[in-house]
Amino acid sequence: MISTWNIPAADGTPASEELLVAFDRGRAVRVLVCPAWFDEANKLRRFTIEVMRRLDRAGIDCFLPDLPGCNESLASLGEQTLEGWCSAATAAASVLGATHVLAIRAGALVAPASLPGWHYAPLGGPKLLRGMLRAQTIAAREAGREESSESLMARGRSEGLALGGWPLGADLLRTLESAEPALAPGQSEIAQSALGGPGLWLRAEPDDDAAQADALAAIITGGVAA
Repeated sequence: MISTWNIPAADGTPASEELLVAFDRGRAVRVLVCPAWFDEANKLRRFTIEVMRRLDRAGIDCFLPDLPGCNESLASLGEQTLEGWCSAATAAASVLGATHVLAIRAGALVAPASLPGWHYAPLGGPKLLRGMLRAQTIAAREAGREESSESLMARGRSEGLALGGWPLGADLLRTLESAEPALAPGQSEIAQSALGGPGLWLRAEPDDDAAQADALAAIITGGVAA
């Protein structure tokens, strides 16, 4: 289940190895999972794996690859770009032989357009940044400092910025300011309301919800069958 995948060398960059969670039995349907990002990735990690377990039991292979700078990656997060993550996700789809994509929250920003699939509760860059900036200003206020979202972004656009402990480069921050997920042909959106109850990313701590995992896996399984 825990494996690795290799990002091919491109444009003068060396090949690199990243971790991979895989349910791979060589079946016809193979789903690439593009997970939530940053704090939401922590809150939704167990939920994401539980959805993958259900897909595996339904006869569907699924793959959750680390992108450069994420999770256990040896690459620096501060050097990553949205374009680079998109290229890595596309490379993962090719290397792993994916036939479909499931993008979760901000993961929809890097979902390969060449694959049919689903965007679950997709989150755009502006909303992602607003939440992270709000949390940063609250933390600063509690530490006796006054910071505004505007001043933080002004600094971040030129020199990068650490938000919630995540060191984000200037290029990534500038790109996220206007980045919005777009459904490619064959892709559809799954609203949180289709799963019942509020999204797990709204909870204070990482959690799981078996009923929501059942619901999301059922939607994907039904979509594949159709």
